[in-house]
Amino acid sequence: MSNPGPVHLRRVDPSQNMQRFYSLSIQPTLFGGASLVRDWGRIGTRGQSMVETFDTGGEADQAMKRLERKKRHRGYRDAFSSQPKR
Repeated sequence: MSNPGPVHLRRVDPSQNMQRFYSLSIQPTLFGGASLVRDWGRIGTRGQSMVETFDTGGEADQAMKRLERKKRHRGYRDAFSSQPKR
């Protein structure tokens, strides 16, 4: 498993009063599997969390990449980029 680092995304659209965050990370389980941890919500709030457990790290990695691709397609961008916010 090539455990990628956590992914922190955000989507800000002032015209729609939208300020959202979405975070993905993979953590090992006690039984040799891996868990995909998702956190999301409005920026400035605690938000919600979900943990999905997989038998192998590879499965968790694939799920993380799929979710990241889906969120980027919906307009989410890197939260800690050096580009100015619009």
